[in-house]
Amino acid sequence: MVAPHVLQLSSLNIIEIPIQVIDTEEDKTREPDVVEFDYSQRGQWLRAAVLGANDGLVSVASLMMGVGSVKQDVKAMIIVGFAGLVAGACSMAIGEFVSVSTQRDVEIAQMKREKRMGLSESGNDEKLSNPAQAAGASALAFAVGAVLPLLAAAFIRQHKVRVAAVAAVASVALLVFGVVGALLGGTPVAKSSARVLVGGWMAMGTTFGLTKMIGSAHDMQI
Repeated sequence: MVAPHVLQLSSLNIIEIPIQVIDTEEDKTREPDVVEFDYSQRGQWLRAAVLGANDGLVSVASLMMGVGSVKQDVKAMIIVGFAGLVAGACSMAIGEFVSVSTQRDVEIAQMKREKRMGLSESGNDEKLSNPAQAAGASALAFAVGAVLPLLAAAFIRQHKVRVAAVAAVASVALLVFGVVGALLGGTPVAKSSARVLVGGWMAMGTTFGLTKMIGSAHDMQI
């Protein structure tokens, strides 16, 4: 009578060991899921903010440097820069509003299809894109970027120093935008900063060179 009981206890011990090991392995595999962060959640507002500020900076700085290549008057640069700020902010706001409104219509249509198919009981308006919010963010970001070259040129009287100051301030701001965008988006900082900086240099250099060439060739007076 003693032997059967011993065999039964041994078999129970053998069964319990692998169950504990499996639970431990499952816990280890589940731990990284809690730590990881999904950077794609920042995609929409990050894209609008970074692109808006970058466009404002590059557009207005390029306009001011283009005018500065054929005109030494500081008033001409400031007026052109301010006009570029207002026009660009309005253009960004309208463009973003139209784009996000179209995206919102697509999202609503998809929600209706899912509801008809029984995949969703009711629509969730909180997940829908907000056109007005996106338009305001784009306009504000553009204005923030555009005001930097205006401030750089407003208090400098000497023409060459003023143009150099606009280029220098724009370059520093482009680096900052690249670093901030990389950190918020979880992308390589050096690659992102270099891409933004080189793109801005190309835009400013092309505008300055072509405007100076055309103005010199036709002896234009602004």
